[in-house]
Amino acid sequence: MPAGTLYRGREGMWSWVAHRVTGVLIFFFLFVHVLDTALVRVSPEAYDGVVATYKTPIVALLEYGLVAAILFHALNGLRVIAVDFWSKGPRLQKQMLWTVMVVWIVLMAGAVYPVLHHAYLELFGK
Repeated sequence: MPAGTLYRGREGMWSWVAHRVTGVLIFFFLFVHVLDTALVRVSPEAYDGVVATYKTPIVALLEYGLVAAILFHALNGLRVIAVDFWSKGPRLQKQMLWTVMVVWIVLMAGAVYPVLHHAYLELFGK
């Protein structure tokens, strides 16, 4: 990598990229959610059909991904606020990022059962 480049692929850069990617993913989810909810006024039968597709195991995995994106975006957003507004923030941003990652992993592990249990039962039975 040439000397003098700003980003060198360290934690801060990947946190920045992940924050933007999760923000875009959340935006597109909200866009689709508004569209499918508005469908109820156009055709209640079509709306029921769309909602029925949401009960599939593939959509359950997408929901788990949505939970992951929202949770990371929120936790990393708090870290960004701390870096910007706390006098010790810039000095401790690497430690705060690793703290965010540990909290995110723990919370995502806790979300496996509530989010994916229905899909597991549908795929493998009781």
